[in-house]
Amino acid sequence: MDLNNNGDGGIWVFDETGLPDGWTFDQLGNRCTIRRGSSPRPAGHPRYFGGGTIPWIKIGDATNTGSRFIERTAEHVNEEGAKCSVLIPAGSLIIANSGVSLGFAAITRLAGCIHDGWLLASDFRELDRDYLFYCINVATQRIRQLADGTTQPNLNTGIARRLMLPLPDLAEQKAIASVLGALDDKIELNRRMNANLEAMARALFKSWFVDFDPVRAKLDGRKPKGLDEPTAALFPDSFQDSKAGHIPDGWTIGMVNDLATLNRGAVSPCEFPAETFDHFSLPAFDDGRTPKAELGSAIMSNKFTVMPNSVLLSKLNPHIPRIWLPDLNPSRRSVCSTEFMVVCSKPDVSREYLFSLFTSAAFASIYGTLVTGTTGSHQRIRPESVLDMTIVIPSSLLVRRFTDIVKPMFDRVNRNTEQSLTLATLRDTLLPKLISGELSVDKIKEGIVA
Repeated sequence: MDLNNNGDGGIWVFDETGLPDGWTFDQLGNRCTIRRGSSPRPAGHPRYFGGGTIPWIKIGDATNTGSRFIERTAEHVNEEGAKCSVLIPAGSLIIANSGVSLGFAAITRLAGCIHDGWLLASDFRELDRDYLFYCINVATQRIRQLADGTTQPNLNTGIARRLMLPLPDLAEQKAIASVLGALDDKIELNRRMNANLEAMARALFKSWFVDFDPVRAKLDGRKPKGLDEPTAALFPDSFQDSKAGHIPDGWTIGMVNDLATLNRGAVSPCEFPAETFDHFSLPAFDDGRTPKAELGSAIMSNKFTVMPNSVLLSKLNPHIPRIWLPDLNPSRRSVCSTEFMVVCSKPDVSREYLFSLFTSAAFASIYGTLVTGTTGSHQRIRPESVLDMTIVIPSSLLVRRFTDIVKPMFDRVNRNTEQSLTLATLRDTLLPKLISGELSVDKIKEGIVA
């Protein structure tokens, strides 16, 4: 791989040999316009952001979604801020030009303004936008080697324009992008479905165990909404006083350790160098909540053992919630980072109930106050503080009924996540082969993908 200029001033980030007949290489700048975004200064000033309604597209709006599309932004600029930036239409392809996300491409589904950390590709000439998206993302690591600067590498517009792309005709570009896009679309559908299922479970937990909606309905002489008679009968029709305020009659005030225990059993995987472990780590959580299968020889430090009835609750930086309902492989041992607490459900309590408790807004509002440490990057929660948290405890029959409803939802989330991992692996296998012309779309249609 030669990352230097060719004779025409282009820069190679793909193998320059072996293209199929009819393909060619051309510089990106010959096929589209490349422009850098711009940021109002000073950043965040009310003059530019106060009362703003125009989406302000930042790197985090793309990298935190798990999708190739940007559909919403955390911040907005006003008309004055837009004058100091670059306004782009929906459907734009943008490329991160600095920082840890350098060389990462995304597609916007909304009009907005991009700051100077983005490059905009527009005015395409015999170049398909989605094909370019996949070209950029398959070459991200090589593009990063070209960036200017040492402390803050930067992909300037001059370098971007000179990137040499492998190009079939436009119809083939669209066909390649369609194959890869179909896989990404299914992954995106699974992501949305999982978000909806988890939101439904959270809403049900809040209604039953935080807002006490069925109890309030019965107290008012109304039938609890959406509940069959056997389920409604599990709720009382009155409240009682407690040190935590009014709670449903017959429920109790207790602590998390009334429902759960901590598993501190540990293993040193490196003592089993040839055994494959499922490793639940903080990076694995952030990268799609899928554990990484690793040989024991590659896991150097002690790890906690993940139990079948457990929920993993991160001790590190609670402002970044990392709460994991692990999907265990029965054929492998599972271990997790010691930055997680392995919280195990007691009899008559399900891990699905614990997970719903830990992911509730009511729990999070208290959990975040239990930190030790002074800096944002080193704040931790003491496990004992979690076990001592005061909670409202319903009847075991109601916990069981809640579990019966939400367990199929969480099981579906795990199956969707597993399928998405398989699809992503297939996409990542096909991507370089399709972009290089090693594999044709016709061969995929014939079922030849090896």
